[in-house]
Amino acid sequence: MDDLCAECGFRYDLDDATAAAGDIRRLAGEVAAVLGTPGDLATRRRPELWSPLEYACHLRDVFLVQRERVLQARRDNGFVCVTMGRDVRVEHEGYAEQNPDDVARQVTDAAQLFGNVLDRLGDDWDNEMVYSWPEPHRASLRWVAVHTVHEARHHLQDMRGQLA
Repeated sequence: MDDLCAECGFRYDLDDATAAAGDIRRLAGEVAAVLGTPGDLATRRRPELWSPLEYACHLRDVFLVQRERVLQARRDNGFVCVTMGRDVRVEHEGYAEQNPDDVARQVTDAAQLFGNVLDRLGDDWDNEMVYSWPEPHRASLRWVAVHTVHEARHHLQDMRGQLA
């Protein structure tokens, strides 16, 4: 896996994993702030892009799914995680029909819950799972934490870009 995202400039540095909880909480607060801006949050600007509201719902669910994955990796080092079904969730959960105020609260709550789990990892940072994206690969909890920061930063940029 490349350590640099060509789209947003994020560089994966596993030494940053222990700061991930704080980064995720801060970024979730920024996502919530975007959801509080006036304008159309639910409409896609281009068919291949999710709307800002859909990106926020996705991030909420990423934080919740990653929390469960990390907890399982602490119990079962090396487990094989299943895909979260990111694309089908958009329709199955009706992301575009959700209330932006509710989603703003939920994304910050989900970040708090996930951050709490990361803050309590202790000696388990090197536990692993077989992560399903982009291809199945072994990933340490350090990588999962840094990857989740990337997800939040990248999608916050996606949201802001559509509203600019």
